[in-house]
Amino acid sequence: MSDPIDRSGLTPRFWEKKRLRDMNPREWEALCDGCGKCCLNKLEDEETGEVALTRVACRLFDDATCRCAQYEIRHQFVPECIVMSPSNIHKHVYWMPETCAYKLLWNGEPLYDWHPLISGTADSVHAAGVSVQGMTVPEFEIDEDDWEDHIIEEPR
Repeated sequence: MSDPIDRSGLTPRFWEKKRLRDMNPREWEALCDGCGKCCLNKLEDEETGEVALTRVACRLFDDATCRCAQYEIRHQFVPECIVMSPSNIHKHVYWMPETCAYKLLWNGEPLYDWHPLISGTADSVHAAGVSVQGMTVPEFEIDEDDWEDHIIEEPR
């Protein structure tokens, strides 16, 4: 599968040399590993703040590629889709996947070897078994009251 994220021409290992807030838009976008976990619906316990991951995916999620089918215009269909940025990551890092590059770098941790920026291929996240490829169900097929029945452990 070809990588929908243009990672060409980026400074080698830029993520080790720049803070998240100092990255340009291309560098920021290149941090996405394509695992698809951010596109899964989550359940948050109002009392404990604990976040549970479900296999119920956003209606725009493509289970085969682990990508948004309408990424550039997704807000026309899903206005509540969160656009992660250096200015808002502090509000969202608590629910982000444990393997997410944004969260890892926020916490001062290195990227995994399977990350496309290190491996050189977008498929490495799937080969490592870290993505949700082939594991999801579309949200329009599952009643929201039944999402609890679809809670999963995060693939790591």
